[in-house]
Amino acid sequence: MRIVRYSIGGVCHYGELEAGDARIARFEGDPFTGIRPTGDIDEVGEVRILPPLERPRIFGFAYNYASHIDETDRDVPEVPVVFMKPSTAMAGPGDAIVYPADGELIHFEGELVVVIGKEARHVKPSEAHEYILGYTCGNDVSDRIIQRKESKFGALLIGKGQDTFAPMGPVIATDLDSSRLSLTTRVNGTVKQSASTADLLLAVPGIVSYLSRHLTLLPGDAIMTGTPSGVGPIRPGDEVEVEIEGIGVLRNRVVAEGR
Repeated sequence: MRIVRYSIGGVCHYGELEAGDARIARFEGDPFTGIRPTGDIDEVGEVRILPPLERPRIFGFAYNYASHIDETDRDVPEVPVVFMKPSTAMAGPGDAIVYPADGELIHFEGELVVVIGKEARHVKPSEAHEYILGYTCGNDVSDRIIQRKESKFGALLIGKGQDTFAPMGPVIATDLDSSRLSLTTRVNGTVKQSASTADLLLAVPGIVSYLSRHLTLLPGDAIMTGTPSGVGPIRPGDEVEVEIEGIGVLRNRVVAEGR
């Protein structure tokens, strides 16, 4: 199932994106408390596709691909390197990535995102699938200048957490095998990243288990699992596409912040 969150007539709904991507079978309720088909069908061309989650807690895993560690000239971390983005960083498919007025070096990072479906604590890796609703595409947009200055003092917030710095979508795909999905990131149609989730140092079951060992995961939490090599700069006017097998394509244009 490919679950999409959208609005029509000013009202927000969840639904299932049908084959062909032209129609949505509307649901009543939400995927975290229960959904049922209403029988209504909405045309994609008549709705606005929203971010797949409304106000999620967003967790990010850094240095989780060996190729990205190599390109940043870092050591393999002794423990997973985890950070958070505020819910206000969320953006949806087709939304703008806002290039900060004082930004100097903003990078894209295409990533697989895990969406938690129910409360999870002390979950074993073998049980992780029971707590995952599905997966979506994500872009961990980063202000490298601020990030590097923060990192020197063990902090990581503004460099990762500015408004629109966490685009996700277009759907939440359920029943996917996350162990070997192809991930491609393009900027203005040129491939910048091409990898497989098989290359994750800590795979999805381990990610869910690790987080739930230390804190309670909640329905609607989003976990950005890390980015492979190939990250690079974006500028106003660029279009970034993150495509993941079985999910679809997340497209966002970069626009300059008004001064």
